[in-house]
Amino acid sequence: LQQRNFGVEKVERLDFNIGYLDLRSFAPPALVAPKLQAAMTLLADTQALIIDLRFNDGGEPLTVALLASYLFDERTRLNDIYDRGTDSTEEYWTADTVAGPRYGGDKQVYLLTSRDTFSAAEDFAYALKNLKRATLIGSSTGGGAHPARERRFNDHFGAIVPTARSISPITRTDWEGIGVIPDIETDPDDALEHAQLLILRDWVATEADAMRRVAIAQ
Repeated sequence: LQQRNFGVEKVERLDFNIGYLDLRSFAPPALVAPKLQAAMTLLADTQALIIDLRFNDGGEPLTVALLASYLFDERTRLNDIYDRGTDSTEEYWTADTVAGPRYGGDKQVYLLTSRDTFSAAEDFAYALKNLKRATLIGSSTGGGAHPARERRFNDHFGAIVPTARSISPITRTDWEGIGVIPDIETDPDDALEHAQLLILRDWVATEADAMRRVAIAQ
């Protein structure tokens, strides 16, 4: 995890003050929280945000809630997980407070997805899509919504067996075997450019400063 910087691959301010976060995993919150705080502090004053999940293979649902907490102004329920072994359901909510500044619930957020977007990354994308907090661009994700555990048969063999399932409080289902379907389907290789173009087109339509409008249009 340390070799991968706990999943935080890149933090960047793109042209016209668009924020960009390339996140490759949702590492355990105790390890990645300082990295996410630093990233979201650097991105706090950007006018729109692109979170790249195209190569994110998942991780911890608590970290999903941690990152999502920066993108909402009020405590918000994300997704639940039902555990078959205990016959219990755990609800996952955004936090009342975050370390550093919130990005807030009003600025545009785009998520980039691909077939390699999996597990907790899909959890994040599914929640933000259903809550209408983010626009998803790319292709449908890998389709892993059922948390699993390793079961050992003997010294040499075992199996990864699903023991739980995700449940959206909005759709009352999940994305298992289907994937999270993006709002805008495009080749994942083109998704970053597509997101930037959509943001700039929106800004051209609403920008009051004529000179800035011309600069954006160019």
